[in-house]
Amino acid sequence: MSTATNIGTLIVSTPDICGGRPRIAGRRISVEQISVLHKQGLTPDNIKNEYEGVSLEQIYAAIAYYYANQQEIETYLDEDKKEYDRLMLEFRKED
Repeated sequence: MSTATNIGTLIVSTPDICGGRPRIAGRRISVEQISVLHKQGLTPDNIKNEYEGVSLEQIYAAIAYYYANQQEIETYLDEDKKEYDRLMLEFRKED
């Protein structure tokens, strides 16, 4: 008989890794990264192929976390986009 996995252990947040944002436990793969690929239409199997050593359970947990906390993750994605735009503007000024 196999042991059940507590899915609450698959996603963690720690202040010193990924800026404290939710990520797959034991990895530096954020829920944001998984959610972006999922929103682009990649299946969990496709996403698994992108990240060596990540299980389908972890990917599904990240997707479930995204949907359970969609506003939080979308806020992070918006912040990242604004920072990207700011850096691109700064870079263009240097040219």
